[in-house]
Amino acid sequence: MAIERSKTERGFVFRSLPLGEMHPAHAGEVRAVLQRASGPRSIASQLVLLFTLAAALLLFCGLGAFYLIVVRHAFEEDNEFLADRLSALERELSQSGGLGRLTATLRNTHENAVEAYWVRVINPSGNIIAETPQMSDFLPPSVFPGPMAASSPFNPKNYRIGRKLFSLVATSEETDGQPYLLQVAQDRSSDEQFVTQFALVLGGALLLGIVVSAMIAIAVTKRGLWPLQQMTQALERIDPNHLNERLARATWPRELQPVATAFDEMLARLEDSFTRLSQFSADLAHELRTPISNIRGEAEVTLTRPRTSEDYRNVIESITGECERLSGIVENLLFLAHAEAADRQIEKDIFPARPAIEKIASYYRTIAEERGISIANEGEGNVYADPLLFDRALSNLLDNALRFTSDRGKITIRSQSKDGRTELAVEDTGCGIAPQHLSRIFDRFYRVDSSRSSKGTGLGLALVKSITDLHGGSAAATSELNRGTTVTLTFPAQNSSVAENKLPVPL
Repeated sequence: MAIERSKTERGFVFRSLPLGEMHPAHAGEVRAVLQRASGPRSIASQLVLLFTLAAALLLFCGLGAFYLIVVRHAFEEDNEFLADRLSALERELSQSGGLGRLTATLRNTHENAVEAYWVRVINPSGNIIAETPQMSDFLPPSVFPGPMAASSPFNPKNYRIGRKLFSLVATSEETDGQPYLLQVAQDRSSDEQFVTQFALVLGGALLLGIVVSAMIAIAVTKRGLWPLQQMTQALERIDPNHLNERLARATWPRELQPVATAFDEMLARLEDSFTRLSQFSADLAHELRTPISNIRGEAEVTLTRPRTSEDYRNVIESITGECERLSGIVENLLFLAHAEAADRQIEKDIFPARPAIEKIASYYRTIAEERGISIANEGEGNVYADPLLFDRALSNLLDNALRFTSDRGKITIRSQSKDGRTELAVEDTGCGIAPQHLSRIFDRFYRVDSSRSSKGTGLGLALVKSITDLHGGSAAATSELNRGTTVTLTFPAQNSSVAENKLPVPL
């Protein structure tokens, strides 16, 4: 049984929980820990960890190499001292009466003196002739290597007894015609203590270096990522009411400047889209409000008193005309919405440009002749497009040209195929468009002025551009005031790789 402890006014009351059940507070803490563990890694923590590991590796390699060099040098010096001592003893034994002098020297050594070197002389019979006092107590002759095994003092035998470490060598030397065994031991306990203390010092230096490296890594990372925090603060200030703010500035680090520039470009696109959407919503409300207000006004006026059947007929015809206008607006808006969200291919075909243009031009010539406007067809080449969408785009262009061309004017339709595309241009001799309006004439509901566009909805050229976009082409316009306007549509050829869409075609 798990035990839950709850505090009361007098003390603690223990309440049992079912086996396997966890306290809700503890369960929440566990979930929080698991979420932090499974969450995305922090860039700062990764940089600190990698920097600390790299510094620790460099410190370990550097201090390790320094430790090996110092220790090796210390033991090489000890070996050189041992070799010098052994050479001195050999020279002394090789001289006449050297054995006696060495024996006298060893026997006169004080028993409590601290010796760095221990010497023993053994005769051919194996008896100890002389040795440093108390040497046999902890360094018996049997622990020494044979003369052949220790032929060089630079390769001594290490022997440990208790906390003492000795380096042992043995050599054979003749004196007075008799071979004697010379055993020499060097006390290296102090050197071993130095090595241990030196290793502890370097270990402490390594730990301290790692801690300092981590602190430096934290400071450097925090300072290096500070521009990101500034960028985050700048981004938090951006909302639909402050889309005009920008991030790009010369003080950003070079690594963040492309990010800031790309984000500014995205903000510019969002601001433009948001502005267009707001304008579109306002224009749509205005366009729908006018016919609805007309319908309601006529109906209310008609209902104020009894009317004749002829009056009712006139009102119904007027309401029907407004409804047709509303239906046209909704149909065009649905087409534009489908054009932006299309996910299927359109039905393209290759057909001659001139007959297709003549079919649309002949329909509008009847209307144009009443005003003395001529429509010329100078089409040539072939067009690779959806025939219905092509006809609709050309109809919108001709309708727009007729609306803005003065009486006895001229409209010319030209088409030609070149450089893997087909260009369709509709040129009129109308009043023209001012330069400040030219870049926006393909926007929805955009009108240069209400007096020129009272009969239109402002969707004709927007539909034309959507159709060319569906075909992977483009739409452009040039104009000169009081001289006329030319709208040019470009349709890619059949072998061009473009994104094709298909959507229902309003009739």
